[in-house]
Amino acid sequence: MGFIGTIITVIIVGLIAGAIARLVIPGKQSMSIGLTIVLGIVGSFVGGFLGFLIFRTDAPDGFLQPAGIVGSIIGAIIVLLVWTQVTKRRAVR
Repeated sequence: MGFIGTIITVIIVGLIAGAIARLVIPGKQSMSIGLTIVLGIVGSFVGGFLGFLIFRTDAPDGFLQPAGIVGSIIGAIIVLLVWTQVTKRRAVR
């Protein structure tokens, strides 16, 4: 798979992980499709980092690496929980 294929795969996995995370977390998240994709991509890196911390295995990419779909979903849920808490505190003030 070439560079363009990798980019398309990252975008699709990001969209799936971000959408599932938004479905799992209760409440309304006013996010566009683009932000949902970014949520999934960031969640993928968070999932890869957590996988490295838990399993202590170093992939060739180092400790900051994209995770699989399950790790991406878990990471996206964590990122979305943090995001909702940060935006809720900002809205209260």
